Amino acid sequence: MKDHVVVDVRVTVDASFHAARTRLKILAEGTMLPRAAEMAYGEGTTGLAESAGAWAGPTRLADVYLQDLTETDDCAHIALQWDAIAPDGKLFTVLLGDLMAIPAGDQITTLSLTGSYWPPPRPVGAWPDLAAVRCYPTAVIGSFLDSVARGLADPAGTPGPSGHSPVP
Repeated sequence: MKDHVVVDVRVTVDASFHAARTRLKILAEGTMLPRAAEMAYGEGTTGLAESAGAWAGPTRLADVYLQDLTETDDCAHIALQWDAIAPDGKLFTVLLGDLMAIPAGDQITTLSLTGSYWPPPRPVGAWPDLAAVRCYPTAVIGSFLDSVARGLADPAGTPGPSGHSPVP
């Protein structure tokens, strides 16, 4: 792995596409999506530091940028970008991606995030376990999507711990 990892993670939501699209618009206009990103990234970096060792150091999400929701009859789409602060204080882009909701049946919607994910900067040769490092972005995005899916399925839903390890 030289620079970034391509991610394509999908979850299903027990809600009609119309309801999910409406709720996604509400979530995008509020603070839920950035909060869910912060929680997922925090869980993931903690797991990565435990797996990869001290070099990983603490990083934290600095900002989440969301473009306006675009809608069609069969897709709701938000382009997003996550930026983080590395252990040395430098800002780096973590994620450039597309969050999409598409109908998958009468009462089911598929929520997906596809894009490029950059792990925290590291010294050359510092990845002791490449399998764990490759799982890391998928786990972070999966945790984020789980939180968003809960918010789409339940209008009162809020992001919370995903209930699974951030790094498998």
